Amino acid sequence: MTCSYTKAQPIIERHGGQLTEASASETVVVKMAEHSNEHNFSLCFCDLMRLLWSLVVPCAYLSLLLALGLLLLLLGVRMWLPGCRRARRAQGGGPAVAFFHPYCNAGGGGERVLWCSLRALMHRYPGMSFVVYTGDHGVTGEHILEGAQQRFNITLPRPVTFIFLHHRVLVEAKSYPHFTLLGQSTGSMFLGWEALTAFVPDLYVDSMGYAFTLPIFRYLGGCKVASYVHYPTVSTDMLSVVREGTPRFNNANFISRNPVLSAVKVVYYCCFALLYGLAGSCSDVIMVNSTWTLGHILALWRSPSRTSIVYPPCNVGAFLDIPLEEDDGNEMEDGWEELGQELGRGEDEKGGGREDSKCHSIVSVGQFRPEKDHGLQIRAFRKLLDRKGEGPAGRESCRLVLIGGCRNQEDEERVLMLRGLCQEMGLSDKVDFKLNIPFEELRRELVDATIGLHTMWNEHFGIGVVECMAAGTIILAHKSGGPKLDIVVPYEGGQTGFLADSEDSYAAAMETILALSPSARLEIRQNARRSVERFSDQEFGVSFLAAMESLMTKLE
Repeated sequence: MTCSYTKAQPIIERHGGQLTEASASETVVVKMAEHSNEHNFSLCFCDLMRLLWSLVVPCAYLSLLLALGLLLLLLGVRMWLPGCRRARRAQGGGPAVAFFHPYCNAGGGGERVLWCSLRALMHRYPGMSFVVYTGDHGVTGEHILEGAQQRFNITLPRPVTFIFLHHRVLVEAKSYPHFTLLGQSTGSMFLGWEALTAFVPDLYVDSMGYAFTLPIFRYLGGCKVASYVHYPTVSTDMLSVVREGTPRFNNANFISRNPVLSAVKVVYYCCFALLYGLAGSCSDVIMVNSTWTLGHILALWRSPSRTSIVYPPCNVGAFLDIPLEEDDGNEMEDGWEELGQELGRGEDEKGGGREDSKCHSIVSVGQFRPEKDHGLQIRAFRKLLDRKGEGPAGRESCRLVLIGGCRNQEDEERVLMLRGLCQEMGLSDKVDFKLNIPFEELRRELVDATIGLHTMWNEHFGIGVVECMAAGTIILAHKSGGPKLDIVVPYEGGQTGFLADSEDSYAAAMETILALSPSARLEIRQNARRSVERFSDQEFGVSFLAAMESLMTKLE
């Protein structure tokens, strides 16, 4: 039978055949406690909202005061720093141009741009003084200039002042295991502030790619600012790598395999790209080093009227005086080998063939950084040796020489890892490492080389590629970036080199080059040498001065 009650009824339980109402009172107590908790929660929530509402006005006043205080601080700094510059000028100092290059004692292509820029400006504007902000320690300014002369064969016509910064660690990648781009960019702002407070120039030039220093010098220091961009800090290609889940040196395996982490990283890159574009757009003059870099900077900085291509200086003049000749002593053997390949028969079938006993040197020039992908070079070289087999014309006829600079301990550890890879692949006796060598030794190695090897994906330009071509080696570069768009391109309809993008394609291309006749190799070498004359120091000086003229005339 169904019963209906208007008040709470006891719950009837059966125990040993008897009904009981023992739990009725407990149920009523529980329901009353729940009702009381809901009522208390409502009261607490209402009290919290009243408290927050009462704090709105004080917080608004406090925020306004803080904003006003920050504004006054910025105005004070904005008046103080230009005042320091005016005081220096009043004491008889002329206009000063400062280059921000924390690693100016390194031996890469970016440092060559720095020294050639200084040399060109010193010759063109003798009344100006020049400063370099550097984070190098343990060396003097004289040692840095001596290093530039030894590595690049560059001597400045006048002295340059070095400002030694003490917090370069703020821009080093090892300081930021995660969110490296954001960490380094934020650190560059603090390092830029240290540089600005140490010396206030009339014109600031970022020659190393620290775009987030540009607003510091422009808006706080009141300086004219210019930038030479070697490589965009973030690019659409980097976004594509993350979206496609491709593991690379800047996209760890655990991220590439996780769609959630990949999505988060894409959002992070997009937000960073927006900030990077805002910072870069502060530059009065923007110079980029290649067609590839130009496309990315135009997309990010959106300042086409202030942007121009200035190809970096390459020391082609030091190689152009080297006569190009056919390989000595082996033309008959190489021609015999090529003939055998064309006829589809081995030389043994011809009955008179001889093996090519020439030792071919394959040389790579580039700093030992992860993006240079020296591991790919070693693995491709091993595949080449496997293709050639044993014998005087096989494995014994080739050697790989890796030439580059080590900036720090991290680079030195990377070299140790590469040596370990060589040992693991049985190449310890076939691969030579030459670190921080002087220019004359570099020149000798390039002159003796048959192939110049380059494997960096999306290399912004490739000074090492140009130097290899000028020295007379046959270049084999990565099929991307500057080498593909600007350097290894046909010259007057003739071939200037080879491109590849995988271990197998590199090995196949090296095998093809070594199988060419000396006359065929000579034709490619001659085309390559003529094509790289547009990347000389002289051409860079003309283009650089033309780009900087609008700012320099305002300083005179």
